Amino acid sequence: MAIFINENTKLIVQGMTGSEGTKHTRRMIASGTKVVGGVTPGKGGQSVDIDGNILPVFNTVAEAVAATGANASVVFVPPKFAKAAVIDAIDAKIPLVVVITEGIPVHDSAAFYAYAESKGTTRLIGPNCPGLISPGKSNIGIIPADITGPGRIGLVSKSGTLTYQMMYELRDFGFSTAVGIGGDPIIGTTHIDCLRAFQDDPDTDAIVMIGEIGGDAEERAAAFIGEYVTKPVVGYVAGFTAPEGKTMGHAGAIVSGSSGTAAAKQEALEAVGVKVGKTPSETAALMRAILNG
Repeated sequence: MAIFINENTKLIVQGMTGSEGTKHTRRMIASGTKVVGGVTPGKGGQSVDIDGNILPVFNTVAEAVAATGANASVVFVPPKFAKAAVIDAIDAKIPLVVVITEGIPVHDSAAFYAYAESKGTTRLIGPNCPGLISPGKSNIGIIPADITGPGRIGLVSKSGTLTYQMMYELRDFGFSTAVGIGGDPIIGTTHIDCLRAFQDDPDTDAIVMIGEIGGDAEERAAAFIGEYVTKPVVGYVAGFTAPEGKTMGHAGAIVSGSSGTAAAKQEALEAVGVKVGKTPSETAALMRAILNG
């Protein structure tokens, strides 16, 4: 078992004919993902040879779904085309759309998020995220496939690089699924969505949650953990040393007053029994101690 993706996931790549799309399609195929085609408007009818895999290219996601039975899409298109690409996928009723693109204008993200909500048929992950991986089954996005293996830890993270570090630190245990949800102010899938899925997944035994300063997503996740999650959770909040009132890295990471600080988030998580590490390595050690009993 895993959440959101597994060995039966059939993926199309929006923007597969571009340099980033081609590069990461090659990586995803190499890590066992079933890539069944690509979408580039105006290039329908062509095909791309990726290491001997002849992949058809379609003009729209609906055409790709009809021809291949795809049930997931990953978006590798420039920011100015991302809104149209995501809406194309939502219109095709594809169940999962992973938006890797960073730098998408917030009003565009707001528009396609609202559109997805109104239709109710598509889960969005991202934008500005590394994607997600169920090791040994499927890998959608840019997460390195060789840093961990399958196991029974679930990971949800705002940060791409911290996703990779945590996967590597706990590689001796392995992961059911690791999800990078992205750090933009508006994202499709939240910490809470992933926590609920991991809680309901019989093959996930424990959960690592990585947040960062800014907003109140981690505080809301803490409240959800207190109400719903019975599995052990450890957490890490990036940004303990960030100066107040300064935007740090991710567009969503701005602190105002006590709201959104790493300390406030740590306090909320610890209040519901989540052990919070001061560093990624300390967080991994907390999880290791739980799993070793």
